[in-house]
Amino acid sequence: MKMSREEYIQKQRCRAVELARGMLDGSIDYLEGAVELSSLRFEVGLSENDSDFFAFTAVASEVDHLPLGAARQYWSQEALNEHELEIEQSIHWAKEFSLSNCKSIIERFDV
Repeated sequence: MKMSREEYIQKQRCRAVELARGMLDGSIDYLEGAVELSSLRFEVGLSENDSDFFAFTAVASEVDHLPLGAARQYWSQEALNEHELEIEQSIHWAKEFSLSNCKSIIERFDV
């Protein structure tokens, strides 16, 4: 059965809540979650300039050169080690920059 546009949007909003919750409780890597939330920006039925999702687009843009998620498997251990401090600093910055946006996404879309 085909999903309606409204059902699709609701599914993506639920995914956004799931990501935001996981980012807050530490079960989802903060930077990886931010990148995925950025990609959901066009899938949740809001303006592309929605401030909550746009914050994660800014984070994703700042960390797009770092070895995150599945891409890490293609990096040498030496390169991963060289980027570890920058990743830790980026996580700290991203949380300061967007933690309130995580909370807002949960408040807006948790059903």
